[in-house]
Amino acid sequence: MMTFEELMNYCIENNCSDIHITAGTNLAVRRNGDLVILDTIPTIEEAEQMIFAVLKDDEIDRVKRGSDLDIGGMINGIRIRGNIYHQRNNLAASIRILMPEIPTFEDLGLPSVIRELAESHQGMILVTGPTGSGKSTTLAAIVDYINKTAYKHVVTIEDPIEYLYSHDKAMIHQREIGKDVRSFSAALRSVLREDPDIILVGEMRDYETIQAAITAAETGHLVLSTLHTNSASQTIERIIGSCPSDIQDQIRVQFSNCVRGVISQQLLPTQDGMRRVLATEIMVGTIPIRTLIRENKITQIPGTILSSHKDGMHTFNEDLIRLIRNEEISKKVAMNATYDPVELGANLGINNTYSSSGF
Repeated sequence: MMTFEELMNYCIENNCSDIHITAGTNLAVRRNGDLVILDTIPTIEEAEQMIFAVLKDDEIDRVKRGSDLDIGGMINGIRIRGNIYHQRNNLAASIRILMPEIPTFEDLGLPSVIRELAESHQGMILVTGPTGSGKSTTLAAIVDYINKTAYKHVVTIEDPIEYLYSHDKAMIHQREIGKDVRSFSAALRSVLREDPDIILVGEMRDYETIQAAITAAETGHLVLSTLHTNSASQTIERIIGSCPSDIQDQIRVQFSNCVRGVISQQLLPTQDGMRRVLATEIMVGTIPIRTLIRENKITQIPGTILSSHKDGMHTFNEDLIRLIRNEEISKKVAMNATYDPVELGANLGINNTYSSSGF
């Protein structure tokens, strides 16, 4: 029988980011973004032993009583996060292996404007993208940069805690949902009494969290958070649309006043299939951008990003074209990743009726 530690060692050796354990069927891993089915098929009992190996006794009891569970912890010096759940009356687990060290902006391939955003004294910076796009790692790199360069008090609110920070120039307190505090909104209500300079909110999931985060950003704090959106425009629409209709105009004005930047990103497989590379869209909260948000002219934001390179902005399609020209990704990968295939296809000379079988 393969142990969980052996499976994790296999993943580290083979550059895998995720582990999937399902009682009675094949183990699976995610390598360079692709799901790989392994030959090993644990029995129900063996799969449970592998899953229980990452849980504490009280967590095992909760799972046995039928609860799903978000987890975070350390195995042999490697940080993991995951979700334990039930399917077909058996246990299953999806576990993410986090980088052993927090990478720098240069390690991640982030543009230099990110450093300027990280040096903001107040406002809101959002990192967005689909699941598995590296949002948490980008946020960790921002916090680590602040930790090494600024005498600040940072409070993180996470579900679960992912990367661990040691005090450097900054002082960092990390609060975990379900262990240190009940919910994101409850943590945000109390955090303003904890003398923070910077607040990291793991995810803005609902209206209460969004409203509290914007209020914190308005009152002189730098707020960092994530959303599952694909572009700057979609991010703004999601934030406004998540609020009750009778206060959307108010939230639109508040957000326009406090936004410092939106980093939208995806991790894409390279042409050699050996790794993944970061593609980004960067929107900086300049006066023209804030005016468009306040006046609800969101459809004009991509055009403003295109004409604002001097401010460090670029669209997602521009970054895809850069990666293609550098021969890091294929046109097919780019066309599958873009949220505007018509515009990208026109720039690449590809027919707009592109389909995934067109290459």
